[in-house]
Amino acid sequence: MNPRTFLITGATKGIGLALSRRLVSAGHRVVGLARSDADFPGELVTTDLADRSQTARVLDDLTERHAFDGVINNVGLVRPQRLGEIRHDDMDAVFSVNLHAAVQVAQAALPAMRRQGWGRIVNISSLTILGITDRTAYAAAKAGLVSFSRSWALELADTGITVNAIAPGPTETELFRVNNPPGSDGERRYLSGVPMGRFGKPEEIAAGIEFFLSEDASFITGQTLFIDGGASIGKAAF
Repeated sequence: MNPRTFLITGATKGIGLALSRRLVSAGHRVVGLARSDADFPGELVTTDLADRSQTARVLDDLTERHAFDGVINNVGLVRPQRLGEIRHDDMDAVFSVNLHAAVQVAQAALPAMRRQGWGRIVNISSLTILGITDRTAYAAAKAGLVSFSRSWALELADTGITVNAIAPGPTETELFRVNNPPGSDGERRYLSGVPMGRFGKPEEIAAGIEFFLSEDASFITGQTLFIDGGASIGKAAF
């Protein structure tokens, strides 16, 4: 694939960092958005994606300086709550980070992709869209990203821009471990639902994302790829 420029949200940890390293190693340019500074292989811009005004200023600057070839909406926020205990402010925060930011970032990068007649949008969803306890807001938001992908794919089908989603299963990321520490009931519950009997690695998820960004994936759009050790077809009863 020719060298491209990709914009990645939630770029400094877990899947986002693994993907950034993979793309840079392949000769691409990567711009990452994250809340805090970190050792990053590309250009890193700190911003709070829950703050729309701040994010808009950052995106205005970036799109002045870069013609992005693709966007990976990877940032995520989880606030586990069971029905009867769900707080609307927490729901709003989860939707803002997972959904509103995806729309804002995709729309900022879209004009350049339209002009060049080539582009890639990959939305990072989750296995939780199939149903899970304590994740009303998060699972709904991640299901929303699948819906975004299908709708945008139809809208952009004749432009050379593809839109797809990746739905990882339980993956060894910082976000996952915050909610499921080693030895916890959560860890045991997740492992019991993965036929392969292990968690995914961020690098394995990144490989699937990289494929969707490639020239070889040019006839694939509106699809959701589960990378989950068989959990989506096996005994995934979380």
